Amino acid sequence: MTQPVLETPRLLLRPFRDKDAEDVYHYARDPRVGPIAGWPPHKSLEESREVIRSVFSRPGVFAMELRETGRVIGSVGFVGSHPAGEHSACPDDEVGYAMSPACWGAGLMPEAVEAVLQYGFTGLGLRRIWCGHYAGNWRSRRVINKCGFRYQFSRTEYVSLVNETRQSYFYMQTEEDWRERVSGALCGGGK
Repeated sequence: MTQPVLETPRLLLRPFRDKDAEDVYHYARDPRVGPIAGWPPHKSLEESREVIRSVFSRPGVFAMELRETGRVIGSVGFVGSHPAGEHSACPDDEVGYAMSPACWGAGLMPEAVEAVLQYGFTGLGLRRIWCGHYAGNWRSRRVINKCGFRYQFSRTEYVSLVNETRQSYFYMQTEEDWRERVSGALCGGGK
């Protein structure tokens, strides 16, 4: 299945390309981005290129291209797993994201996550979508709350990429909750 390009008012969410490596390196080398999400800052342009070819080449992972500039400012998409285990009768996945600090606070990440939620529920047939954050990552928690996820549980985990044990918080949104929330927002009843 070919991955679609998702459009929002300010973003194109599209598959990553090798030529995006410079933009990815620009934000991924910033120590404010990766460590709070559980991965170390990128050390080289080649490392960013390798992440594009491996991690970002998975189905359901999108480059966040800012329409105004054509630059890639982050990544958003499905990580291919979820914290509650396999439930074949209830397909689900977990959404993850990262974005350049230069774009923080502009509402771009909730805009991107909303598009990915719609794609997951209507295009992929998911029934539940998870999202999580580590303790101290309040920016991610705000995105999670703005996008209608509900807290489910927390647990302590070893994060191998940064060699630390951290508290993780997990949230979930069902297809039914998403449809109700979107319908309410369209009718003026959204939060």
